[in-house]
Parts: sequence; structure tokens; C-alpha cells
Amino acid sequence: MRRHYITLFILCLFALAANAQPIDPSATRATVRLFESLREVQEDHILYGHQDALSYGYHWNEYHKRRSDVNDVCGDFPAVFGWDVGKIGQQDRNLDKVSFDHMRDWIKQVYKMGGISTISWHMDNPLTGGNAWDTGERVVASILPGGSHHELYRQRLDAFADFAHSLRVGFIFKKKIPIIFRPFHEHTGSWFWWGQPHCTPEEYIALWRYTVDYLREERGVHHLLYGYSPDVFRDAGHYLECYPGDDYVDLLGLDDYHDVGDHGSSDELVRRLRIVAQLAADRGKIAALTETGSEAIPDESWWTERLLYPIKNDPIASRITYILTWRNANHEHDRPDHHYGPVPGHSCVPDFMRFYEDEMTWFVSDLPGIY
Repeated sequence: MRRHYITLFILCLFALAANAQPIDPSATRATVRLFESLREVQEDHILYGHQDALSYGYHWNEYHKRRSDVNDVCGDFPAVFGWDVGKIGQQDRNLDKVSFDHMRDWIKQVYKMGGISTISWHMDNPLTGGNAWDTGERVVASILPGGSHHELYRQRLDAFADFAHSLRVGFIFKKKIPIIFRPFHEHTGSWFWWGQPHCTPEEYIALWRYTVDYLREERGVHHLLYGYSPDVFRDAGHYLECYPGDDYVDLLGLDDYHDVGDHGSSDELVRRLRIVAQLAADRGKIAALTETGSEAIPDESWWTERLLYPIKNDPIASRITYILTWRNANHEHDRPDHHYGPVPGHSCVPDFMRFYEDEMTWFVSDLPGIY
């Protein structure tokens, strides 16, 4: 397969910063190595990721330790596995009915497979008790220090910290499993209570910084890489409007469903990824397409023509570490069209196999010792 011809200018532009390190000065050795490995990977490859890949699939919803729709289609597992901790500290299952005990086991399985786990958090509204999509009141100010619901927010952070600390492997010397943690995502949209219409940039930045400081300094969580992932944005200024600062972010991401859907444009996806990749390179950070997908994948050539090839053929946009598609909801218990990864027997499978076999995409079997 063809590779990009990358000019000396582009190579220099994206040269790895010699002093690039995770933002946590006490990060575990494995976390530092994961950060370094991801920056190395984005030189030549893009990892494929899938949300809840081991938890359930389009035709099954049982406790399987080593099954995914992706593996059923191509005989390989994703390199990146997405999880969500919505409802943590409130009940024993997340918002998608995934048991936190099982999630812990699956994250351990991913680590032993040599894969990577990333965690998002669709946090319920601490002020109203509604879900993450309850935007009726301005919440962020109420959970900052001095706010009426600050203590409740600390309790939720404690529940997450306890879960993060439990992600360990080993018999005698327990090793913490590095995680890419992606809180308060898609804030350029209006659908979550932390979105831009519902808080000021200053409030969002204060919330992000407090969260990182509390987890690191108060709870001693040192195996997280922190990912900042707006939804679609206009330009670099818009992308950085709520940016917490280089001392608080390890990964610059983009959640983009619009540009890969029926009414979107791959050119716009590439334009935005060029901005993200450039900003990440300038700061010695990781870049990624942190969420994307086309529901039910009606375009049979979506994987290559709409997603991979436009990115691959751009020498800047292609400098992202991974692409994560959203979950495959179980059709017997959930919305029948709600799947973003490949499904056995689906018309997109031949094109997904082209995506899988492309030299640029890496799955878990392709990963070197990244930790």
C-alpha cells in the first residue's frame, strides 16, 4: 500500500519534543511510557478504537471476557477500548447498564492484551439530579469550591478515584493500569450541562483544573492521561476558548459525528483534524479523533472513503494517534439502529476489512510493548 511522502518541512514541524512528558510529574512509569508510545505511534499509524467493545455487541449482551463485534468481523480486537463511568458512586452499573465490576475486569483484560483503555464520564447533573443531558440550570458554578454542591462533586470524584485505584494487575507488586481520562467532553456543544452555553470559559477551566488537581494531589491518582475533546469547532481560537492549559492536558482530541454523517463533509473533518494535530504538535501533546461514527453505517464504503482515506491522504491530519467509533448497542434490548462499529453480516464489512488491512491502521495485534 502507498505511504505518504512527507516533506522535510512537515517532518520538522511535527518532530517529537525532547522534553514532552505527561502533565503529572508523579505519573507512573507505565503511564509515562504509554504517553511516549502514543506520540511515537502517531508518526506512522492510527489505532482503531471502539466504545464498550468487550461489554456487549449487536447480537449479544452477556458477560464475555474476550468477545467483541470487531473481533467477530475481522479476527482482531480494537487497539483502543472506550468505557464510560456515568453513574459511578450512585449505582453498580453505568448509564449503559455495564457493571463496574465487569468493567474493571475488562480493563484488566485489555491491559493484558496490550491494548489501551480510555474513560469518558457522562456525569449526572449534580445540581438537579438529572442526567448529563439535563441542561435546565447552570451547574458548573455550583460544584466549584465555595459552590452549593461542591461537596457532592467531591464525593463523585472520590468514587471515580476509588475505581481508578482499583485498576491494578499483578500478584505481589500491583501495577496501576494507565488510562486516558476524558472528562467534560464535547463542551463546544449545547447538549451537556457543562457545555458552552451553560457555563463561562472561566468556569469550565476552573472545573477542569480543580478536577485534575484533586485527583492528583488529594487522591494520589497518578496513572491517568487527561484528554481534552471538544465537539466540532470553528477555528483554533474556538478550540482553545476553554482550554485548561498545557499543564492540565495530555491529549488534544476531537469528537466529530457531524462531518462523517449524511450531511457532513470529510473535507471539514480533515480541516478540523489539521488544527488539532497542529496544536498538539506545537505543545508536545497527543492528538486523536476521540469519538466519531455514522449510526448504522448506511454508506457501504464509509470506513475507507469517508473516514480513513481523507485522513490518511493529508500529511497533517494523519498525525493523530487513534480513531474511536462509538458503541454497538444490543439490538434486542436497545435501539436497533444504534451501532457505530462493524457488525457480522453488515454490508459495510468488506469495506471494514479494507480499513483493517490498510498499513496505516493498527489493531491490538499490531501493538508493540506500549507500556
